[in-house]
Amino acid sequence: MYDIKALYEAESVSHAIRLLEEHPDAKIIAGGSDILIKIREGKLKDVELISIYGLDELRGVMLEEDGALRIGSLTSFSHVTKHPLIQRHIRVLGEAVDKVGGPQIRNIGTIGGNTCNGVTSADSASTLFAYDALVELAGPDGVRTVPIHEFYLKAGCVDLRQGEIETAVLIPKASYDGYAGHYIKYAMRNAMDIATLGCSVNVKLSEDKKQLVDVRIAFGVAGPVPLRCPAAERAAKGKKAIDETYRRFAQEVRQDIHPRDSWRASRAFREHISQVLARRAIEEAVDRAGGEAL
Repeated sequence: MYDIKALYEAESVSHAIRLLEEHPDAKIIAGGSDILIKIREGKLKDVELISIYGLDELRGVMLEEDGALRIGSLTSFSHVTKHPLIQRHIRVLGEAVDKVGGPQIRNIGTIGGNTCNGVTSADSASTLFAYDALVELAGPDGVRTVPIHEFYLKAGCVDLRQGEIETAVLIPKASYDGYAGHYIKYAMRNAMDIATLGCSVNVKLSEDKKQLVDVRIAFGVAGPVPLRCPAAERAAKGKKAIDETYRRFAQEVRQDIHPRDSWRASRAFREHISQVLARRAIEEAVDRAGGEAL
């Protein structure tokens, strides 16, 4: 059932990198909620695995000196959701990953695995795009940091070079301080399902709570990779937090998304619900920011 040639257990990040250099065709395994399914389905045969599950230095959420939130790549979805720093500063990310699978999957699935899979339907992806997240990678040439919109290259493919592992996801302070957000996952079922469309919106309001100082919106499953909607953001940024702004914001989403037909939903349906989700998400985000979603 599981065609595994060898399993190597990394004792440190540097050891994991060395193992990847020694076994260039090996796959990294952490929680295993995705890769074990691929092996069971026969998509990976005679595979070598390098387990980084025991690297506790890659777990947890912390606040760095510059105010950035650092989420270790091995932090499980459950721990992301419940962590006090997430609850205080970026609650919407905790809510987004709490929609992944069921409790068992959320207890073993990791934020690093969710991003490294490179799939547009990942529940963390659109919210991380809306936060201008950075991906920290360690490899033979040292550590590099990549903006998440550059990390996703194409469907199922990310900028993970030979010998590299993801060590953390970073949210800069300027990207979350003073913002409130909301994520909506549209799926056929309320649980244990992949998103038909995911929409995440962050807003920053003026001091009097009547104007949208900044707006960010990102979608999953609206294209081959998660994407931002600059036309929609321009339509709302600097405008009054009123119904007409929300209506225009939702309309402009159509200019930026590129959904496709699939057995889950048609392109036309995704284009329609993208506008509905955008409007609902910005109204809820404004409400959470202390404004009135009129």
